[in-house]
Amino acid sequence: TAYLSVPCILVSGVTVHGTLSISKYELYFEHDTDHPNNRSIDQRVLTYIEHIYSRWSLSEIRAIFNRSFLHRKVALEIFVTSRGIGTRYGLPVSRASTLASPSKIFQLSNMTQRWQHRELSNFDYLMYLNTIAGRSYNDLNQYPIFPWVISNYTTKELDLSSPSNYRDLSKPIGAINPKHETQPPFHYGTHYSTAAFVLNYLLRVEPFTTVFLNLQWYMPMTNYFFIFFIFIFTFLSCPIMKKGGKFDHPDRIFYSIAKTWENCQINTSDVKELIPEFFYFPEMFENLNDLDLGVTDDGINVDTVILPPWAKSPEEFVRINREVG
Repeated sequence: TAYLSVPCILVSGVTVHGTLSISKYELYFEHDTDHPNNRSIDQRVLTYIEHIYSRWSLSEIRAIFNRSFLHRKVALEIFVTSRGIGTRYGLPVSRASTLASPSKIFQLSNMTQRWQHRELSNFDYLMYLNTIAGRSYNDLNQYPIFPWVISNYTTKELDLSSPSNYRDLSKPIGAINPKHETQPPFHYGTHYSTAAFVLNYLLRVEPFTTVFLNLQWYMPMTNYFFIFFIFIFTFLSCPIMKKGGKFDHPDRIFYSIAKTWENCQINTSDVKELIPEFFYFPEMFENLNDLDLGVTDDGINVDTVILPPWAKSPEEFVRINREVG
């Protein structure tokens, strides 16, 4: 018997309407198959949403955080012990801690000290900061942000001991071009992280291919709250979008590391930082699903991402990125 049942929206790449219920021992979400918004979602997208009919023991719940969704504080994010990043990234477990502000959570933790003592990698520390700041793999509008670290994507060899091969991390991405220092302080024509940027980076792998082609936005109603679940996508070599989907103009698709970095230096409307996958997910750079991504105006066939000459494979690129990051 449910003690409480409320309408809510599951945020997981797309928004799924349903009901969240709490019983004596469980928390469970049920997808509302009759809701008009749900009927409009491509069923291929729903196959990648693992929580539309799920139950979690209350004893599994490690933390619950207040979250914003579309700039409104109407969401919760639930971390469970059986999956996700809660345990690994040192998130607090007490009610008082999880309901605290990000700055308070940061003050109460020892993660900075652990990072300074090299007990924690840069990657793990950045994931911790992203998480307590409210960023989530489940919300494309608030996806985790990682910085560009390397600044050389053109030479055949990369000297990791040379400072000239690294980006100046004391400046935001829109201000690292020396030419911009002489102009009035307008360095951003857009944000450094958006849902469109995330999908563009990851469009070669499911479920992001399907989400990219079936992007549906929902403006929240006041009688709903939103729930995020931390989970791990299962990336599949799925043939459903081979040869026939309509993508963006090829020149705007992410097709070259060097070109993307160059654009960030010269174009104030393209100042995107990176996402965590650049540091652990080489498959994102390969066109394993044989997607027809078109040809650029310069005659470049958009396929597998063009890597810098110093990286002989996506695996090597990710390894070096992780080593320096």
